[in-house]
Amino acid sequence: MSLNGSFLTEDQFTCSICLDVFTNPSSIPCGHSFCMACITTYWDGSQVFQCPLCKKTFQKRPDLQINRTLREITDQFKSMKGGGPVKDKKGKMMGHTNHNFMAELKKKLPKPLPKNVAALTGTAQSQAHSFPGLSTSTLYPTATNTMALSVPDHYGSSSLNHSPEHHHLHPHFPHMMPHSNNRRRFTLSGAASSQNVPLCEIHNRGILLYCKSDQMCICPECAIEDHNDHDTITIEAEWMETKFLLRDSEQDVRDMISERRRKIEEIRQTMTELEMAVERETSGTVCLFSALASAIERSQAELIEVMDNSRRSAEHQADAMIHQLEREIEELERREAALSDLATSEDHVHCVRSFSSLSTPPVTKDWTGVSLKKDLGTAAIYRSLAATVEKFQRDLRNILENGFPSPLLEASVAQTKPREKKMQDFALNVTLDSSTAHPRLILSEDLKSVWCGDRYNHVPDNPERFNRVVCVLGREAISHGKHYWEVEVNGKTDWDLGVARQSVNRKGKINYTPDNGFWFLSLRDKHNYAFRSEPCTNVEMKLRPHKIGIFVDYEKGEVSFYNVDSKVHIYSFHDIFTENLFPFFSPCTNKSGKNEMPLIISPVNME
Repeated sequence: MSLNGSFLTEDQFTCSICLDVFTNPSSIPCGHSFCMACITTYWDGSQVFQCPLCKKTFQKRPDLQINRTLREITDQFKSMKGGGPVKDKKGKMMGHTNHNFMAELKKKLPKPLPKNVAALTGTAQSQAHSFPGLSTSTLYPTATNTMALSVPDHYGSSSLNHSPEHHHLHPHFPHMMPHSNNRRRFTLSGAASSQNVPLCEIHNRGILLYCKSDQMCICPECAIEDHNDHDTITIEAEWMETKFLLRDSEQDVRDMISERRRKIEEIRQTMTELEMAVERETSGTVCLFSALASAIERSQAELIEVMDNSRRSAEHQADAMIHQLEREIEELERREAALSDLATSEDHVHCVRSFSSLSTPPVTKDWTGVSLKKDLGTAAIYRSLAATVEKFQRDLRNILENGFPSPLLEASVAQTKPREKKMQDFALNVTLDSSTAHPRLILSEDLKSVWCGDRYNHVPDNPERFNRVVCVLGREAISHGKHYWEVEVNGKTDWDLGVARQSVNRKGKINYTPDNGFWFLSLRDKHNYAFRSEPCTNVEMKLRPHKIGIFVDYEKGEVSFYNVDSKVHIYSFHDIFTENLFPFFSPCTNKSGKNEMPLIISPVNME
């Protein structure tokens, strides 16, 4: 083996650990080479085996072997360092090892060269003038990265050797004419050895430039052919400009993460305060009822049930909000990690290509005005309880004067709840939309009742119709304001009631969750009440409802459910509505006659 020293530098044979010429060089799986003793010592006593240059980590310690070819080249290089002449295999003199190939190449260049042609020459001087900030080491990746660039194409490459405007260059370099079978290649050592410059798929040249006009990474040949009059700079210079924008994007993401973490703490603190409020009011309620337990036992049960439902409603809302915030934080942290990787990456082409998609923060919810609702919904029951106590005292004085009245207990308990009375003022005359009804559903003539039949009816399969879930929507669209309606569920073992978005999926299997546009209460197997949320929220009701009231406040994003008979609040959803809502009804299947009773939209009692 014989090498011409004009093409070699000591950097190419230097171990990056001991900074001396290789001694028994050994190559590791990532392709980098080190002295056998250096890399062995570097890994001794370590639990993680990384490449000292590229930091690639190996699962187990690589089995090191001496790279015999590289050792022979290194030994021959050492013998040539003295500056003596070198011969090839046939004994022909190859020149002097101290001969400066790049200087000779520069002397042979025709002067003056056109600017765009000079930008493609292999000399460090022409590159420095044509592309400011681009060093020789950047233009020529070294052999340590297993890459090499041909002598610039306009001196005889296949891509330009038939172009008339470049033929005048051939006489200066006869050994680079197209008829040469052995195309000469060379490498230079330097910073580019770790940059792994990719090649242009069209010209097989290193992608070293960035066209600001077309916003794309190009090679010098592309700059001449397609971007001659465009604003082009080196990728390294473009990346230095982009780094300033990257820092701003990183800071924006960090600020968004901090804001969401503060919001999580705020929600958790509010939830703690709400729990303490429930404990305080539950304890006070027990003391309040101790003297009147026999007369107001039903009111006490209702009050505890309302507070428990309010707590569970708030807890579900808090869990949902925290879950969404944590999802956004995970996405933002992934974006932050990606931006951090870009900031430290030396693959400038990848960085420039990836930054535009990573610099824009992901779509997230504005949490500025979002907070957890702390209202327990007990004010109306307390007012009713005060009226009950006052009437109880009046009835007690009447007993002392006139004897025992009948019935005293029923008269004292039958009180009108101010909150339900207020909701009744927003009564909505709901009717069923037959065009949305599942083929097995049967609707009454006045479109106020619905039940499930045994067989499918012959109805048009229009886009609005549900084809798998036995349900139907109301005709009345809710786009603003407050609305209230009541549905009789007496005698049924299964049903679903609530509201749905206009754009919900109506074909095939449906996931009934608020994220998919459904907010409703369900009954299964006669006793199991639940709200279809993520996760599902079970509800225990001591007083089984015969009539369900549904109240919607569109602007507040609230959907609430009530036991109309006992005038007790059951549960509330809280969300943000952006499109029309429609009343939702599902009588469920008839279960061989066990669930054949209809759902009936009943008039709202205004008393």
